[in-house]
Amino acid sequence: MYLKGLRNAPIGPRMPSTNDSLDPVFIMTQISHTAITALRKHIRDGRYQPGEKLREVQVAELLGVSRTPVRLAFRTLEQEGLLERTGKQGYVVREVSADDVLCGVEIRGVLEGLAARRLAEKGLSAELKDQLERCVQEGDALINQSQLSQEDIEHWGDINARFHALIVNNAGSRAISDAITRNNHLPFASSDSITIDTDHLAQEQRKLQVAQLQHQLVVQALVMRESTRAEMLMREHAYIGLRYGPLFGVPEGMAL
Repeated sequence: MYLKGLRNAPIGPRMPSTNDSLDPVFIMTQISHTAITALRKHIRDGRYQPGEKLREVQVAELLGVSRTPVRLAFRTLEQEGLLERTGKQGYVVREVSADDVLCGVEIRGVLEGLAARRLAEKGLSAELKDQLERCVQEGDALINQSQLSQEDIEHWGDINARFHALIVNNAGSRAISDAITRNNHLPFASSDSITIDTDHLAQEQRKLQVAQLQHQLVVQALVMRESTRAEMLMREHAYIGLRYGPLFGVPEGMAL
């Protein structure tokens, strides 16, 4: 799955602490993350058309935020290949085909599957096993609530990012990590670019519950050193954002 941090660096976003409500950096990061998610969805759904110029002021007013998180969101979506810079400050929506999206997702599935296979073959350290199982436990507690909020979804995205980063960063291959980093610049290809339709949260929750189950199965395969099974599970897992929504009644978006 997809919400950052698949480079060879310390694992993923940090988790919220009791002081985060007073931390302006954390608050701005959360607002920026929300802006990124909203803009991805608008582009996917065709609200912003290919070639359309996006302006900070108008987008900030639409999302109800200041210009700073919108500026950060523009930069992130440029890196993901959804926007391209025009002039000194402007961005336009790139044209993205369904084939482009599918190819990027398939490549990520192959690369993350290879990382999982290599990790299963060499075996998990006690520390890594504990970290992966903690991701699963935290995800279970969050995703199986009676009702999810937008904040819950963003929190699950952070857990998801940690999970993917743990597998890729511990596969013992800089080549795989670098290839995934490059592939993340393709539209909707990264494991953290999943889009959630907030108008259909109940259906989206079922989709994320399947993704969470796949996390459990991947960890099981890694612990048992079932390398082929771990690889195939990670390949299928890449399709969560692309194929699973309609199975649970989530309307298909323009790009996906």
